[in-house]
Amino acid sequence: HDEQWGENVKAIVVTKPGETLTEEEVIEFCKERLASYKKPRSVDFIDALPRNPAMKVLKTVLREKYGKAVRY
Repeated sequence: HDEQWGENVKAIVVTKPGETLTEEEVIEFCKERLASYKKPRSVDFIDALPRNPAMKVLKTVLREKYGKAVRY
């Protein structure tokens, strides 16, 4: 929990079938491409993103399950 902003950035990652990725690899990838305040502090790997019938990502479901700050 970030004391200044009230949230921490967490990456929710779905990998392609047969591919593996570590939390460190995701954070390093983001570190090289994003401002430090946008870099995830943690990473959760899931099988699929929750979607509604129109195929939009259900960010509220992700926030409820994984925390307040979510990027996908």
